[in-house]
Amino acid sequence: MERVVAAIEKNYEADEIFFTKPGLRFPSRSVIKDILKNLRRVLFPGYFGEEMLSVNTSPKYFIGETLIQIERQLRQQIILALAYMDSRCEDTVDPNLCEECVPSDIVMKTNDVCTAFFDELPHIQQVLLTDVEALYDGDPAAGSKEEVIFSYPGLYAIYVYRLAHVLYEMNVPIIPRIMTELAHSGTGIDIGAGAKIGEYFFIDHGTGVVIGETTEIGDHVKIYQGVTLGALSTRGGQRLNGVKRHPTIEDNVTIYSNASVLGGQTVIGEGSVIAGSTFVTFSVPPHSRVSVKEQEITVRQPGEKD
Repeated sequence: MERVVAAIEKNYEADEIFFTKPGLRFPSRSVIKDILKNLRRVLFPGYFGEEMLSVNTSPKYFIGETLIQIERQLRQQIILALAYMDSRCEDTVDPNLCEECVPSDIVMKTNDVCTAFFDELPHIQQVLLTDVEALYDGDPAAGSKEEVIFSYPGLYAIYVYRLAHVLYEMNVPIIPRIMTELAHSGTGIDIGAGAKIGEYFFIDHGTGVVIGETTEIGDHVKIYQGVTLGALSTRGGQRLNGVKRHPTIEDNVTIYSNASVLGGQTVIGEGSVIAGSTFVTFSVPPHSRVSVKEQEITVRQPGEKD
């Protein structure tokens, strides 16, 4: 055991092991998870909490009180994220990083982000209802829209993405990634917070879906399990940061299971259909049908030779 302890202690010499910014800490995954949970109660009332609301009762108190709690939590997490990336805050000793102990421009940035985020919530709610409609209309196994809201992993991943995207667009570090990775770990669906996704978005089954950070997706797009909208190569590493690496999918495109569409210059034209298990690295014009040609399936019976 002493040998193991000594070896791990030696590894501690690496800068990455310890926080290299004394007095600072990352945003809390558990708090962000709680924010996502409570926001879902507001956007889909009655599904994920004990509140009993209807159009005949006034939901104003529930909405207001819940959003006040969420705003308090989110403010602190944004301050933590911004301060961690700001070299001026490295000597801060307050573990909670109260607003009085960080530079005033961080507080102003936090104010701007919170205002933009909460102003966007009504629109996000409206867009999510289009996603619910797309999932219900596109899946014959869906018993009701209520079932889609309550139990479909695709909708949950889209919900988290749409919240994370607002923070990503406001250049908030760390938090959008935490949000989308929480959804990824819970659903198997990995949507980059930087992706731009239109209305009526449909993900069926969802397991193994990957949508890269710079992907652009139009309206009424359907994708199935195992689909990758990815980069042709990431060998450039950090030099590719900010470069469009992922494809553009125009309106009314359907991409079936296990297809891969790769490359920042790849555009899938409006109304096209991409067959399952295809590997697409080039643009296709509108209303195309992309499939694998002459795919051979061989069935060998017991006792038969190859």
